Amino acid sequence: MSLESIARAGFWLAAAFAVVMAVMPTPPRVPLDRYGDKAEHMIAFATLALLAGFAFPRMPRLRIAERLSFLGALIEVVQSIPALHRDCDIRDWVADTLAIVVTLAVVNLVRPAGRR
Repeated sequence: MSLESIARAGFWLAAAFAVVMAVMPTPPRVPLDRYGDKAEHMIAFATLALLAGFAFPRMPRLRIAERLSFLGALIEVVQSIPALHRDCDIRDWVADTLAIVVTLAVVNLVRPAGRR
């Protein structure tokens, strides 16, 4: 298996995990909880951006950033549904987007777009 294939599988698994954890009314406690909600958001979206940068090497980094940022915004909208008993916070989306941009900038230094 190539690095791209492994990263792609990891990306989709991580994306599914992040979405499920974000929409669960009562997510399980995890060790990262002690660092706060923003840290969890940033770690989750930095991981997704890192995996996406290697999973989709020919996709423009700006498009990856835009789509991951949209996912973060969509999660916040879903969390505003009263039945979920979650909080919608635009600062979470900002944390997501900052983590995405910084991570993709680093990925771009290590692996320029379009290269294998």
